[in-house]
Amino acid sequence: MGADESPSARSAANAHRRILVVEDDPGIRTLLSSTLRPSGYEVLGVATGHEALTGVEQFRPDLLVVDVMLPDLDGYELTRVLRTANVTTPVLFLTARAEATDRVAGLRAGGDDYVTKPFDVRELLLRIRGILHRLHPMDAVPAGEDDGVLRYADLSVDRGAHDVRRAGRSIRLTRTEFRLLTYLMTHPHQVLSKQQIVDHVWSYDFGGDSRIVETYIRYLRRKVDCFDPPLIHNVRGVGYCLRLPPRDHAPARKAP
Repeated sequence: MGADESPSARSAANAHRRILVVEDDPGIRTLLSSTLRPSGYEVLGVATGHEALTGVEQFRPDLLVVDVMLPDLDGYELTRVLRTANVTTPVLFLTARAEATDRVAGLRAGGDDYVTKPFDVRELLLRIRGILHRLHPMDAVPAGEDDGVLRYADLSVDRGAHDVRRAGRSIRLTRTEFRLLTYLMTHPHQVLSKQQIVDHVWSYDFGGDSRIVETYIRYLRRKVDCFDPPLIHNVRGVGYCLRLPPRDHAPARKAP
């Protein structure tokens, strides 16, 4: 979310997106619905896997939020049925299981993301927004209010044209470098851990060493921070942050 994106702008951008909530606990189902609707989403809540199959056909959601432990089909089996039927609608799992093996099982079943219970509704909204943004990158703000360019200090990233410029000079980045820089640009002044970066840039099914983040941060610094002042900073023991040096802070903003 850009710094200039207001709640009303987010609501307007989300207004044509439908979310099917599959949760047998009526309290959690009500919580999810009451959280998602004010953010502009159209929501349908169902309690079973079989109701979800009917809901997918009739409601035609853009995303499913699925509890793993359902009274009939479990969430993984529901997702496998959908994928077998060539339904590619993204699925975000909700579950009390926090083991890595459960997360891998969900991804192998065809899920797109995974949130453990109890969950923070703010995190859930960010995860949902992230999935939908990857599928519909221009839905972040209403049409006409964003040209797809992120700016911070003298650095700009044009997501649509895959163009990066610093101090007016073009910078060539690989696809992974571009995704990493875009993630940093959309979270200015926020310290991001290596695991957060891996999850969002390489995705949850990445099986490699998180030290790859150090390597790509080094690549980015060579290309982006060959100018002054440096913008990509290491916060020792925590992660990485896009910011100006102290006393020279400038808020990230969308292109005018």
